[in-house]
Amino acid sequence: MEFKKAYVIAEAGCNHMGQMGIAKDLIETAAHYCKADAIKFQKRCNKELLTEEQYKAPHPNPANSYGETYGAHREALEFSQEQHAQLKTWCEAAGITYSTSVWDLTSAQEIAAIKPEFIKIPSACNNNKEMLSWLCENYSGEIQVSVGMTTREEEKALVELFAQKGRNSDLVVFACTSGYPVPYHDVCLLEIMRLRESYGSQVKAVGFSGHHLGIAVDIAAYVLGAELIERHYTHNKAWKGTDHGASLEPDEVHRLVKDLSSVFEALVHKDEEILDIEKIQRDKLKYRKS
Repeated sequence: MEFKKAYVIAEAGCNHMGQMGIAKDLIETAAHYCKADAIKFQKRCNKELLTEEQYKAPHPNPANSYGETYGAHREALEFSQEQHAQLKTWCEAAGITYSTSVWDLTSAQEIAAIKPEFIKIPSACNNNKEMLSWLCENYSGEIQVSVGMTTREEEKALVELFAQKGRNSDLVVFACTSGYPVPYHDVCLLEIMRLRESYGSQVKAVGFSGHHLGIAVDIAAYVLGAELIERHYTHNKAWKGTDHGASLEPDEVHRLVKDLSSVFEALVHKDEEILDIEKIQRDKLKYRKS
C-alpha cells in the first residue's frame, strides 16, 4: 500500500455557537496551532430541511438548546451566505482550507457560489439525489460524502450516481458511524478496508470521519488506508451544544496532526538491508562466531 500524508480536517460544524468571533478564533487556532489542513463548518436552510412540526417542536435535549423550539435553536446557530464568504476569507488569510457541510439544496447552491475547494455531504442527507445531482452538474470542486447510517444498497447507489454524472473521480467517501460520541466497538474501522476494496478504483479517495473519544483510533484509520481524517473540533468540550462532547480540543487536534505526520514518516520499507543507524549497533552487538 502506498501512503500519502494524511489530510486532516478540523470540523467546527456549529461549535461556534452562532458567533462569528468564536468562528474566527477556531480558524486561527486550527491553522496556526493545530496545523490542520482544513476547517469545516456547516450550512442549513432550516425551513427547507425541517418539517413544520419539527421546526416548532422543542429541542430533544433542552440543556443544549439555543432557542425555545428546535427551529429557533437551529437558526441561532446558522450563518448566512455572506458570513460564510467571510469565513472563507479568514481561512485564506490564515493559510487553511475552508469548507462546509451542506444539508439541503438551497445551502448547497449558496455554498457552491462562494467556490470552496471542497463541499461535504453529511451522512444524514447522502441520499438526497436532487442535491447530489445539482452539485455534480453545477459545482466543479471535490465532493466529500460520509456513509454513516447508510445501507450497502444506498452506498452503491451513491457511487453509481456520481459515476453516471462523470464525477466519481471527484468523490471522496468517508467511513463513519453516526453517533455522539461513538464507543470504540461501534467505530468499525475495518469498514475503511471494505470501502477501499469496493470502491477504491472508482472514487478519488476513502476517508474516515470519527465521532469517538481520543485520537488513537484515527492513527489506526490512517494506517488502514483512510487518506483524509475528519474530527469534530471545539475550543471547549464543556460548552453548550450537542457536538462539543464528541469533539477534540486544540491540544488534541495538534497532537493528532503531529502523530499522523510521524506515522507517515515511519511508513516506509528499508531502502537497504542494514541501515546506517544500524551499522554501528551491528559492529558492537551482532553475534560473531569465535
